[in-house]
Amino acid sequence: MKAYANLQYDAIIVGAGLNGLVTANYLAKAGKQVLVLERREIAGGQAVTESLGEGFPVDTLHAGGSLRPDIVVDLDLAKHGLPLASGDKPVYLSLLPEGKQLRLVADGDDARTLASIREFSTTDAAQWPAFVAFMNQAATFLDAAYRTPMPRLPHVDPWSEGLPLAKLAWKLRRLGGKDMFKVIRGMSMSALELTEEWFESEELRAAIAAVAIHGSTVGSMSAGTGYTLMHNWLNRGGLAHRPVAGGTGRISDALVSALQAKGGTLRTSADVLKVLVDKQQVTGVRLANGEEIATRTVFSAADPRHTLLGLVGAVELPPEFVWHTQSIKMRGSVTKVHLRTDGSHGLPAGTLAIAPTLKYLERAFDAAKYGQISDEPYLEITSVGDIVSIHFQFSPYALRDGDWDSARAHVEQLAVDTLARHFPALRASIRQVKSITPPDLQSIYGLTEGDLNHGQLILDQMFFMRPMPGWSNHRTPIDGLYLCGSGVHGGGGLSGASGRNAARMASIERPDSG
Repeated sequence: MKAYANLQYDAIIVGAGLNGLVTANYLAKAGKQVLVLERREIAGGQAVTESLGEGFPVDTLHAGGSLRPDIVVDLDLAKHGLPLASGDKPVYLSLLPEGKQLRLVADGDDARTLASIREFSTTDAAQWPAFVAFMNQAATFLDAAYRTPMPRLPHVDPWSEGLPLAKLAWKLRRLGGKDMFKVIRGMSMSALELTEEWFESEELRAAIAAVAIHGSTVGSMSAGTGYTLMHNWLNRGGLAHRPVAGGTGRISDALVSALQAKGGTLRTSADVLKVLVDKQQVTGVRLANGEEIATRTVFSAADPRHTLLGLVGAVELPPEFVWHTQSIKMRGSVTKVHLRTDGSHGLPAGTLAIAPTLKYLERAFDAAKYGQISDEPYLEITSVGDIVSIHFQFSPYALRDGDWDSARAHVEQLAVDTLARHFPALRASIRQVKSITPPDLQSIYGLTEGDLNHGQLILDQMFFMRPMPGWSNHRTPIDGLYLCGSGVHGGGGLSGASGRNAARMASIERPDSG
């Protein structure tokens, strides 16, 4: 085994995505010498604002994002340029046939929202305040769950895991028996079932269900989409995206600035090819250019499958563990279509959705199940000035017929055609189109199978089963190797929770190392 005297870095973080940067900041704050290695020429991972051409700046993958408030405070990110979140609730607009629209704000007392719902159902308008209160309550519990380290069942450490779990159980109990039952039951339900218990109008139920399936390869009738609705509601602060002033990349910029102020080091264009291991202990990393950097501790912000089978290698891992890693469900089916227009597109501000009925959403998902691109896709649209960004579901990574070289133009045309039915001026306003397909998400952003969540957010991959049963506490069979990306508990979206948790867990287990 290599000697560890005079190591330059206490910890190396693989990947300068949001969670990798959060982990690095917490470690640097604790006095550790930290190096972050990023394969791309820019930091930020999925939280980036990039130029796709002259006059074509876009939030490439996410239309908005919000780090958990405790992370913002802990890392003093306002001091490093993170814009303060607006107190206004953003608008979520469901685009319906015949020019109808359903305008929603995640506020039980918003008069315009209640009036808009009332056009479809007076009963649903009366139910809206209670629904918003319930969803906020569920999100509060989920936030507490994401702060709580999940145990490696059936082994539970009474101090580092047992006590936090007891506190979480107490928080759930404080919801009250009736509300506690509703939250737990709601997680296992489909979006169809959950919305059916609250509302009668198809238009309102479908608008909510669209948020439940956003970014995941599931349909409105899939079990567990009640959980993903709560998850997305927590991360968005409601139904609509919360845009970041100046672009989503401002979050990453603030994290990089904070890291450097704490003495941490970031290297871009530094592709990690291998995590070096000797006798089940991390010894360092090897870059694509052949450079080797020694360390005792590595945190990987890459997805678990790529980290364990790609960077480490199956030969270093127990056979059963390899099988579980291979079984992680990575099912990307999202394409991002960005339009540069002359500004006359006619789209209003806010988050727009084309999800008119629950059956529409389910049929869109049905196509992906069989390796096909949805002819009537679920779209979510945002615009910033001249730029229109379209989130297209479903377009599976693995196509049954054809390939993505030829399918790209088809998806771009489908996205424009579908949106132009609601905004006829859009088509003539377009000056340039750029798309990011699932294979692009893998090759450019390192997302295996184009999965934005580093593994599907589904019932058998949540809480103590994320990323796999028995390995939910960020550890791996390799001593000194931790997972800190979206593929572990707390991940999915731009909250930074899994990065925070990984740093905290490692400090408990290896207080002398980082």
